[in-house]
Amino acid sequence: MRINAKHELLALRDDVWALLAEPRHLSDWWPGYSTIRPDRRGLAEAARWEVARSSAPGLLRRPGGEGVIVITGVEQGRRFAWRDLQQGFAAEIRLEPAPEGNTRATLTLEASWWRIVAEGLRSSPRQSLARLHALCQTAAGL
Repeated sequence: MRINAKHELLALRDDVWALLAEPRHLSDWWPGYSTIRPDRRGLAEAARWEVARSSAPGLLRRPGGEGVIVITGVEQGRRFAWRDLQQGFAAEIRLEPAPEGNTRATLTLEASWWRIVAEGLRSSPRQSLARLHALCQTAAGL
């Protein structure tokens, strides 16, 4: 099952990418993670990052558990993709130019339907982009 969400971010694509390219910021905008511990490769294909889960429980996971994500795709300034090994989903965020110097972000989450239901992932793409939008707005205000 595939879930897509789109949002226009009020920031330049390079500025949005700078936020995405810092591994520890993933927990700022992805609602399921509270802490990220990247490996020495950082944002690079095949990098393995340790994640601590948020305090929200899932049917198949305990709150605050730990896991590993593998970075499956990086296109500088355009695309970042990963696979969460324990939760069994793949996610990808794409950035495109939008009018007035803004950035159009598209986030896709793919998993089996039962994983999406059991892990409560249905709203994650929409929530993630809303959080990313808020982060970009905060950064623009500084």
